[in-house]
Amino acid sequence: MTFEVKLVNNNCSIFTTFGNKYKILFIYLIKMPESFLYQQIAEALRREINQGTYKPGDRLPTVRQLTERWGCTPGTVQRAYQELVRQSLVTTRQGQGTRVCSDTLPRGEDIPLRRAGLVNRTEAFLLEVLNQGYAISEIEQAFSLAFDRWRSAAQTPIPSSADTLTFSGSHDLAVDWIAAHFDEIVPNQRLELNFSGSLGGLIALAEGKAHLAGSHLWDEESDTYNIPFVKRLLPGKRVALVTLAHRRLGLIVPAGNPMRLNGLEDLPRQGVSFINRQPGSGTRVWLDASLRKLGILPETIHGYTREKSSHAEVAQAIAEGTANAGLGLDAAALAYGLTFIFLRRERYDFIIPDEQMQQPALVALLSWLKSPLAKSAIASLGGYDTAHTGETQWIN
Repeated sequence: MTFEVKLVNNNCSIFTTFGNKYKILFIYLIKMPESFLYQQIAEALRREINQGTYKPGDRLPTVRQLTERWGCTPGTVQRAYQELVRQSLVTTRQGQGTRVCSDTLPRGEDIPLRRAGLVNRTEAFLLEVLNQGYAISEIEQAFSLAFDRWRSAAQTPIPSSADTLTFSGSHDLAVDWIAAHFDEIVPNQRLELNFSGSLGGLIALAEGKAHLAGSHLWDEESDTYNIPFVKRLLPGKRVALVTLAHRRLGLIVPAGNPMRLNGLEDLPRQGVSFINRQPGSGTRVWLDASLRKLGILPETIHGYTREKSSHAEVAQAIAEGTANAGLGLDAAALAYGLTFIFLRRERYDFIIPDEQMQQPALVALLSWLKSPLAKSAIASLGGYDTAHTGETQWIN
């Protein structure tokens, strides 16, 4: 994959021979003309305020600092700050700089107006990319991948409300899809996701912080998935393992596999730049066990310590050219137009304590999982075998 950066009319444009439209979409979002760049600066600052990086009363970076950081003109930064002032997030006073407002939450009467403005901005972007030739399905999947990235970065605390099912566990594109369409599956309910890794999901169940978890932890000794770990982390509990699907796991590499990689044994090869998953993820557990079997030391793999928290982030890193190999799902490779080298078929389960099984939303979700509609939706993502989707196994 090659990129060429050109300066056209004082705007930075990126041209690429890489034909994946999802990647081009994200490049376009990142490298906008300055007439749109101010929106990106404002959005980045808004996220930092919402995540607590800047607290009420804190002073934000100066115009000069942001000009250097974003490589833009002072007018672009000033316009970004004006946008945040309009949203009542910051105040600007001469000699005092720009500071976060003491109350950053929108007033009740402002919420409909703000939401209408958001819809208008979203529609404007939608029309823009439709005019560039993107299909609705492409745009929808690109948005899904972007939301997945922000969700992983934000690590939003799990809420507890009557209309919300809380999920914690391993990242999966089918789980992403279910969450996005949850109101269609279970009306007036939502599925809140916290991708914390398979191990993190089981710990969340043990601590009572989630209704269900998602796991694909492989046990080397028994060559089985999830059961040994559930018994260790939830001893004495009656727990249901409901199969979401069997997934295709393998190496994700640039389109065409230019390094001619065949398997894990090729990772120490000179020129291979790997991108890893985080400790506690099922993918990392299987990788480390497999490397031990092959006698491959992690320190011989360039990039082994670089970690991402989702399959989509691994695929994106390879699409961007910051790595040329990673371990992930076939579905993630397909989403980014990358080449996939199959290594293993693995089982992904929803882990649900018995005391949660009568939750109406969970009852509806598990009933839907057994339907042909569910199997068709999951299989359409690519790389999923739904022959056992919806099947339940109990551990006492």
